[in-house]
Amino acid sequence: MWRSREWQKIDEVIEGMRSEMIKLQTEITAIPAIGPMSNGPGETERAKYLISVLKSIGLEVSEYNAPDPTVPSGYRPNILARFRGIYPNHKVWIMTHMDIVPPGPRDLWTNDPFQVVVKDNKIYGRGTEDNQQDMVASIAAVKALKSLGFTPVYDVGLLLVADEETGSKFGITHMLKVAPEQFSVNDLFIVPDAGNQDATLLEIAEKSICWMKFTVRGKQTHGSSPQHGINAHRASANLIVALDKMFKKNYRKKNRLFSPPFSTAEPTKKEANVPNINTIPGEDIFYFDCRILPEYDLTKVEADVKAEVTNIEQKFGVTVTIESPQREQAAPVTSVNAPVVKMLKKAIKSIYNVTVKPRGIGGGTVAAILRRQGYPAAVWAKFGDNAHKPDEFCLVDNMVGDAKVYAYLFGMEVESQTEKVVK
Repeated sequence: MWRSREWQKIDEVIEGMRSEMIKLQTEITAIPAIGPMSNGPGETERAKYLISVLKSIGLEVSEYNAPDPTVPSGYRPNILARFRGIYPNHKVWIMTHMDIVPPGPRDLWTNDPFQVVVKDNKIYGRGTEDNQQDMVASIAAVKALKSLGFTPVYDVGLLLVADEETGSKFGITHMLKVAPEQFSVNDLFIVPDAGNQDATLLEIAEKSICWMKFTVRGKQTHGSSPQHGINAHRASANLIVALDKMFKKNYRKKNRLFSPPFSTAEPTKKEANVPNINTIPGEDIFYFDCRILPEYDLTKVEADVKAEVTNIEQKFGVTVTIESPQREQAAPVTSVNAPVVKMLKKAIKSIYNVTVKPRGIGGGTVAAILRRQGYPAAVWAKFGDNAHKPDEFCLVDNMVGDAKVYAYLFGMEVESQTEKVVK
């Protein structure tokens, strides 16, 4: 663990990097990295800039580019920057993503989303919180140690990946496929891609995600002669109610690790059917967003849904097609006793003076990909819940504080008896 005098120097250096960190945020934001699924060019230009930054600090930088003919460069970049530590038996990984979501309607933004504005301790711009806040924080933590000539206990690896916002096929999934030798089950994986405003949420589990698209087909006819048609919209409405009742009846288990502590199944998107009032629709399309506790297998969910669909088909004379735009069975839970969880809790307590609560969430993060490979991953950051919103911003204090958490963690050993600061 860092000695008290060492930590005092680290803390002072990171505090003195505020302007430098804001500058890095400004320069990253000015290089949009929007994926091709959102009509963007990908992350290549941003990656080139970040590689130059990482090399200037003195880190060992490797590139793992995933071929993608849909972007101008022909590839999606992934970066691994390594800072060698004292002991080789563990590595500490901090994984952030370079890609961002589009800004959305320009008139919802007060300023240009790609030109940073700093006001009232806030850095405004698309991507400043998601995920640049902790990308910059992790880089600053490493740079602070480098500038002082301090060596971390274990190797520190900064993973800057592509494609997080649209599935990670070209990001961490690609890296795990082409460079599995870089990673070990003994490593500590930190994914700063979710959190809360007081820094107490440490995510160790996620629910299963199952999006369902229902296409109900009947027979279109004039509104004045319904006996000549089959109203697909009525069948849809009855199916929505039937599914709602089924989920409430069949999926009652509770798991206090999550909030809410139960499975959810919500009817969400509804596509337009007919453009006029006096036509009975022959086709109707709606969607469900299901977030299911890990205790349930999604194959059971799908079987229960199919049973309700069959009943509606028989009752109304319609046919129903079910598709799954997204389907992810819950990954294994990271143990509350995993070293990454225990060490993060202590580092966060030291910097923010809060008691961390390991929890589960209904959303999905790339940590699930790591957990499925057997790697214990923890998701944490001090976030203000501004991701994907117009006028997205990050708090400068959060960025600086998170940098201190990482720097503190880099001085810790896995064995609990060695994790105390020498006063």
